[in-house]
Amino acid sequence: MNTTQPRVWLVTGASTGFGRHMTELLLKKGDIVIATLRRPEVLSDLTSAYPSSRLLVLKLDVTKARDVHDAFERGIEAFGRVDVVFNNAGQLCVGELESVDDETARRVMEVNFWGATHVTKEAIRVFREVNSPRGGRLLQVSSRAGLIGTPANAHYTASKHALEGLTESVAQELSPDWNIKITMIEPGPFRTAIFGTNIIHVQQHPAYADPSMPGSQFIKLACEDFPDGDPIKAVEIIEKVTHLEDPPLRLPLHWHVIAALRDKAKALGKTADDWEKWSDGIYLEGTAS
Repeated sequence: MNTTQPRVWLVTGASTGFGRHMTELLLKKGDIVIATLRRPEVLSDLTSAYPSSRLLVLKLDVTKARDVHDAFERGIEAFGRVDVVFNNAGQLCVGELESVDDETARRVMEVNFWGATHVTKEAIRVFREVNSPRGGRLLQVSSRAGLIGTPANAHYTASKHALEGLTESVAQELSPDWNIKITMIEPGPFRTAIFGTNIIHVQQHPAYADPSMPGSQFIKLACEDFPDGDPIKAVEIIEKVTHLEDPPLRLPLHWHVIAALRDKAKALGKTADDWEKWSDGIYLEGTAS
C-alpha cells in the first residue's frame, strides 16, 4: 500500500470514543475519512471544518448488512477505493447472565459480532475486488474481554470472543496475493463512551445483589470514572500499526490487557501440562496419536 498519498479510511462508530478520535486524527494528518455512525448530525463540527473531498459522513447501522454494503459503495463512488477499515462500532452491557434479558443480549451480539462481521465481509471484498492494486488494512476493535471473561459482562465478553474467533479464522482464509492485513485491537479501560453513554445498565437479579459478589464489584467499578487510558494517545498508536509491513494479528493496548494476555497464556500452558495424559489412549486403533 502506498502510504505517501492520502489514504481512504472507513470508520464505524465515529460519533464518540475511539471512532471520533480516530476520525479527527486522520483528518489532521491529511487522510480521507468515510465516517459512519447512527447519528450523522453529531459530526456537524467536522463537516463544517473539512470539505467533502476529505470527509464523507454516512448514517449507518452496522447490524443491517445491506446498509453496510451501501456505505462501502458510496465511499467507493466518492473516492474510488477504501484503504483502511476501522471496525469499531460497539455496545457494552453490564449485568450478570441472569440479569440481562434476551432482547438486550441479542442487541449486544448484533452490534458487536454480526455488525462487525458485515463490515469484515465488505472490507475483504473491496480490498480484493475494488482496490487497484489489491490490498487493504482491517482493524478489528476487540477488547480485553476478547481474551478473558469477567463477571457481570458475559454477553459483551461472548461477543468479543466471537469476533476474535471469527478474525483468527478469516486471517487464515485469505490468499497472500490479496495483500490484506488484519489486526485485532485489544484495548483495556480507556476513557471513551463505552464506559459512559454507550453502557446498557440492567436491573440486577436479586440473587447477585450482595455488594461483595464479583458481579456487584464489577458493576460498581463500571459506574465509576476508573478508566485511566487516554484514547487520543491510543488512536495514534493504532494508526501507526497500519504503516507496518508485517503488522501483528493482535495489538494489546493497556497494561491490564498485557497482564491478562500473559496470565491466560500461562494458565493455558499449565492446563495442557496438567491434563495432557487424559488424552492418552483415546484414538482409533492403527491411527497416529
